[in-house]
Amino acid sequence: MAKITKQSENFSKWYTDVILDADLADYGPVKGTMVVKPYGFSLWTHIRDSLNEMIEESGHENAYFPLFIPKSFLEKEAKHVEGFAKECAVVTHSKLISEDGSLTVDPDSKLEEEIIVRPTSETIIWHMFKKWITSYRDLPLKVNQWANVVRWEMRTRLFLRTSEFLWQEGHTAHATKEEAMEETLQIVEIYRTLFEEYLAIPTMVGRKSNLERFAGADETFSIETMMRDKKALQAGTSHYLGTNFGNAFNVKFQSKDNKEHPVYATSWGVSTRMVGALIMVHGDDKGLKIPPKIAPIQVVIIPINPKDEKSKEFSSFVTNLEKKLSNLNIRTHVDQLDESPGFKFNKWELKGVPLRIEIGLKELENLEVTLCRRDNSEKSQVKIDNINDISLILDNIQKGLFNDAKTFMDDNTCTVDSFSDFTKTLSNDNRFIKAYWDGTDETELKIKEKTKATIRCILEDNKNSSKKCVFSGETAKHLVVFAKAY
Repeated sequence: MAKITKQSENFSKWYTDVILDADLADYGPVKGTMVVKPYGFSLWTHIRDSLNEMIEESGHENAYFPLFIPKSFLEKEAKHVEGFAKECAVVTHSKLISEDGSLTVDPDSKLEEEIIVRPTSETIIWHMFKKWITSYRDLPLKVNQWANVVRWEMRTRLFLRTSEFLWQEGHTAHATKEEAMEETLQIVEIYRTLFEEYLAIPTMVGRKSNLERFAGADETFSIETMMRDKKALQAGTSHYLGTNFGNAFNVKFQSKDNKEHPVYATSWGVSTRMVGALIMVHGDDKGLKIPPKIAPIQVVIIPINPKDEKSKEFSSFVTNLEKKLSNLNIRTHVDQLDESPGFKFNKWELKGVPLRIEIGLKELENLEVTLCRRDNSEKSQVKIDNINDISLILDNIQKGLFNDAKTFMDDNTCTVDSFSDFTKTLSNDNRFIKAYWDGTDETELKIKEKTKATIRCILEDNKNSSKKCVFSGETAKHLVVFAKAY
């Protein structure tokens, strides 16, 4: 088994080593693409299913929209097309021809209108909403889709930024601004619940600045998380789109008094980037640490097989244990491969399985099992009659991972009042910095130019006239979080 790079030596290399060696993903043949391997896809599936349940319970229905979008659709919303123009993959022809054993594009198959491979689906969905919405009875319309999107990235990194990635994108239409804004904030809360209660990742939630908000949105709210290198990762966003897309696609509804009104919109999404966040928040020099709620395997059983007359009794003991855990709805795997116990211990630590059970002759004789926790490496023995306690241990691991990450984020978040302290803090170490800001694009750009730190989110609007901007010294409009980010 390959030895992974230590976090302290090269965090970026450590991150890639963990993904490749833990069998989460591999590089695709086209530059910037990613192959998600079965173990990584199972992890994604458990995250997806947890979120999908909350999405459906909140009144949204799943649907699916086409991968191909006419170029003219993107042109209808100016800010939107401007925001995505540099990232679009474009289809220009419909056919290949074979000449002398090689394939070339058939020049006669040039399309009348180029087709965009979706970078996001607002435009195609609002084209369909135009057909579906005519009356107040059609609202609210709330759909979600699980899909892939393509953004032609120049600098890619597995799970964090790839040319094609998996995600969910929700799109809703409402009769009033108030209802649409309520929807936007409701989704932020669902995302916060997903990250904190399932992925065990603490969050900071707030509005985006003008420069950082989604292209075509009136307001963007984001989930910001701190990685172990103390950089920020924007892990999810929810956008209040106002009437921008409704107006662009001429979507109106007739009210009860037979008057026409504009339609207010939201869109929101999280992606396989969540897997990257999970790795960088919880992982250590041994590899992954996966929270039990979304772990593909919650308990791995390592039999240390005897070579004597007790082998049948031993096998029965292992089989019965697996059945007991399955009856407790615990996702369990028995590693029966012909490898040494030490190799297996290292392998499953690398893969981040929350709890390891070791069974040898001693355990068989004492009718107990030896437990080893991935979060803190603690070992303990549990009698087979008390095996139900494993559910409580998994709950404890889940809470412990969140508390550890929360303590780390809190310990590495500070408040500064002067720009000299601001630059000194960032030059010594990456940290989250809470500071007051005057609300201007000019100040935000200058801070980014001088420090490479960006505004991650606006925490609150400033109502204290004595508070001054950390950079300009002008009266502050907002308390924000600055950080270097992925």
